[in-house]
Amino acid sequence: MTAAHTIGLFRGPEITPWLDDVARLRVAVFRDWPYLYEGDFDYERDYLDAYAKSAESVFVLAVDRGEVVGASTGLPLADDTEAFRQPFLDSAIDPDEVFYFGESVLLPDYRGRGIGHAFFDHREAHARALGRFRWTAFCAVDRDADDARQPTGFRSNDAFWGKRGYQRQPGMSMRLAWDEIGRGRIDHTLTFWLRPLEAVR
Repeated sequence: MTAAHTIGLFRGPEITPWLDDVARLRVAVFRDWPYLYEGDFDYERDYLDAYAKSAESVFVLAVDRGEVVGASTGLPLADDTEAFRQPFLDSAIDPDEVFYFGESVLLPDYRGRGIGHAFFDHREAHARALGRFRWTAFCAVDRDADDARQPTGFRSNDAFWGKRGYQRQPGMSMRLAWDEIGRGRIDHTLTFWLRPLEAVR
């Protein structure tokens, strides 16, 4: 393993050649806690089609020796599905004013190197450059703190997100089903985090 990873930024149609790599990475990383996702490559590839169809989407990729080891994604919320837009409508936030961050996934050996900050920096800068968004947002799965499946020593990303100015929005959530390892298909609650884009530096 080498520390000489590079960060690449791809916008709109430029993301198409990378869809399979990001789909595979999502399957690998989301298998771990807290998602415990029994991954389905075909489903992931279909999910990413929304990004491929959006002229203003963005992929930020960490690449090491030709392998995609980390990825973060974003697109205008208006280009995402109704399920993601509805909680904003219910909260009187115009989806047209929100740039949505799909995920940040990074292989374990590459964590703790500042890549997570780079992912947010590039996506926020991309959203700001588009010139019409008031908010950046993402959602994260809710898990019971007493869940016995939580690994010893696990640290959530809540503190990291908070330091970047994102605030969890209790009650602003959506339901999403996926196949959980050992349990089959289960509905999960995901809660949104928001930050005013004009406050990003």
